[in-house]
Amino acid sequence: MRTSRLLAWLFLTGLSVAIIVTSGFYLYLRPGLPPVEQLLDIQLQTPLRVYSQDSKLIAEFGEKRRAPITIEQIPTIQLQAFLAAEDARFYEHFGVDIKGLTRAAIELVSTGSIQSGGSTITMQVAKNYFLSRERTFIRKFNEILLALQIERELDKNRILELYLNKIYLGNRAYGIAAASQVYYNKPVAELSLAQMAMLAGLPKAPSAFNPLANPERAKIRRNWILGRMRDLDFITGDAHDLAVAAPLTANYNATDVEVDADYVAEMARSEIVRRFGDNAYTDGYTVTLTVESKKQQTATTALRNGLEAYDRRHGFRGPIGQIDADTLAEQPPEELILNYPTVAALLPALVTKVDDEAGVTDVHVRKVGPARMPFDTMTWARRYKTEDLQGPEPEKASDVLSVGDVVYVRLDDSSTASEDAKPLPTVSLAQVPRAEGALISLDSRTGAIEALAGGYSFRQSKYNRAIQAKRQPGSTFKPFLYLTALENGLTPATIYNDAPIVFDDSELETAWRPQNSSGQFYGPTRLREALYRSRNIVSIRLLRDVGIQTTLDYLKQLRIPVANMPDDLSLSLGSGQLTPMQLARGLAVIANGGYDVQPYLIERIQDINGETVYQAPETILCEQDCDQLTAETDTEREETRTEDNPQPKPRVMRRLADERSVYILHSMMRDVIRMGTGRRAQALGRNDLAGKTGTTNEQKDTWFAGFNHDIATTTWVGFDQPAPLGRREFGASTALPIWIDYMRVALDGTPPATMPRPNGIVNIRINPETGRRARPGEDGIFEVFKEEEAPAPLTAEEEEQRTGNGDDFSQQIF
Repeated sequence: MRTSRLLAWLFLTGLSVAIIVTSGFYLYLRPGLPPVEQLLDIQLQTPLRVYSQDSKLIAEFGEKRRAPITIEQIPTIQLQAFLAAEDARFYEHFGVDIKGLTRAAIELVSTGSIQSGGSTITMQVAKNYFLSRERTFIRKFNEILLALQIERELDKNRILELYLNKIYLGNRAYGIAAASQVYYNKPVAELSLAQMAMLAGLPKAPSAFNPLANPERAKIRRNWILGRMRDLDFITGDAHDLAVAAPLTANYNATDVEVDADYVAEMARSEIVRRFGDNAYTDGYTVTLTVESKKQQTATTALRNGLEAYDRRHGFRGPIGQIDADTLAEQPPEELILNYPTVAALLPALVTKVDDEAGVTDVHVRKVGPARMPFDTMTWARRYKTEDLQGPEPEKASDVLSVGDVVYVRLDDSSTASEDAKPLPTVSLAQVPRAEGALISLDSRTGAIEALAGGYSFRQSKYNRAIQAKRQPGSTFKPFLYLTALENGLTPATIYNDAPIVFDDSELETAWRPQNSSGQFYGPTRLREALYRSRNIVSIRLLRDVGIQTTLDYLKQLRIPVANMPDDLSLSLGSGQLTPMQLARGLAVIANGGYDVQPYLIERIQDINGETVYQAPETILCEQDCDQLTAETDTEREETRTEDNPQPKPRVMRRLADERSVYILHSMMRDVIRMGTGRRAQALGRNDLAGKTGTTNEQKDTWFAGFNHDIATTTWVGFDQPAPLGRREFGASTALPIWIDYMRVALDGTPPATMPRPNGIVNIRINPETGRRARPGEDGIFEVFKEEEAPAPLTAEEEEQRTGNGDDFSQQIF
């Protein structure tokens, strides 16, 4: 009895001490614990995702890959796999598993070190969301206290959902949905039992049990979990046996980008970071752009193809590397080309055999393996000497390549990586172009960017030429000069003498003797013809008559930057500087009939909950009383504005140019494609297209700017460090083919779009030699005029005059 009493008192004393110590810890730690309510407000770090207008993924930015899902979206068997691996008694305990803690304590006493933490899923939620990962008793007590609070305030399913969205599962994958995509490239609901068990094995040690880094250990862990699931009656014995026998199928799957638009993605990323700071990478924003995936992909491809075509015309610059025979004998080909990067669609390849008789060159292509290159894919590879001089056309493969050369190749569309049972894939010789380019396509009415390509390869160069490169526009500037002239009383029928002209300037060492690109002079020329034939001398005389300052002032009215424009007559030839975007915007003003244009890229921004936090405002083209219209729309939006329906102010685009002048300019620029330097664009088979080629001195910059009433697109080709592209290279040969390839797709299926004829426009039959009204019976053409600027009617004497002998009235009227 005495012994029993002693033991009872000792037990009570120990229990009291334990309660006092525990209470002390609780009172000491409780003030520093965060409220559990924070769990309901915590925003998981989710990357920034950028999509095209038609919901195709363009890019993903952020260190952590995560796609939060609800517990209802996760199959029950997947939940059971995690419970079997981490906390089989999850639905039974109150946040702390006494058995698990006891087991962990025994392991600590017996081994002298912490073997397992005895943590429940609830305790892991407490640790992952609120605490550090240090292994100390204080942290463990905090973890227990928080787990108890979490269990009191949240239901089990909510706790499990928080856990499955937070856990790190290796390879930048946070949460089960991201891991499912990273390892198996499919949603959780489509995983097999073996794959579910594999994911459930990762939380314990994402590196040690990673199926990519340690497949054998991962398989052992997977099979142990499957055994636990069978023992807990989560699965049947047959299902267990089939899953255990299943092979490992995990592969690393990068983010599945659906549109090749790196320059556009970077523009969007920088804008979102400007708006939201570094939180842009973690707060789960979804950005929808104005670009449509098909147009954007076409723009990227068209620019690359155009630059490659230019590059091939100027010859082959030789291999990018050479590997000697000894190294070839010692190391496998795949290792020898690892240091050569992939550029766009071009792959580095090592030449392993040159067979002139068979006409085939054997190569080893990075990430593809052995392949064959037919000789007919390298006949373009004349040896490059200068931009204007190349060697003779090769007659056999050995004229171009040798064993050990490292070159770039393009995999034929029908080819795939080689397998033993399949023939070797076929590749074509290629090289990375030295010339660069840009393409910008705008919705002329709204300013929405429909497609943009800022260079050949973003990975090769981050420099976005579409918005950063200031270049001379050459003759693509002339439409703005001619519009200035039309606004100042001149007409398409105004005659200018295309004759030699010399300017003496005391600041120049020699006199300036401008010429047409052909080097010839053509005498009296109507302005319409001067524009579509791009006559430089006429443009110079035109600017002199209109006035340099008048032209610069009008450019300001059109909101075209003039900071880099000269205040001399070279302005008429496009010697100022504009970015391709600035030129495209000015072209869109002409295309839409003379209204202002503000280019924009971001259509909508949504937060992680799908709520719209930004919506691009509506665009309104305003003819007059724009201030009143702005006030009215502001009032309407204020009346309908709610927290759930935030309506931004509209973009009110004011008229910048007289619609009649713009309409006349449209007709003149359509002749550029019908009869002038842009004739190649007739291949599109449309009658609503207008445009202008542009080539600067020494062919350093080449352009084509073209449009219909709905869409305006500008292309540019040149070297980053200005240098001649070659004597035979002009806007029509370099930039225009890119424009055509893009517009063929952009306009596919769309009806003709021409500017409506405004009031006050008349068609008059004129004498093309004089620009005056044609007399009866005289050869003439119809020209477009503003009503008040039409040529004066013929006098009675002129009406009576006849041309030629024997003309009768019936002939004169036709």
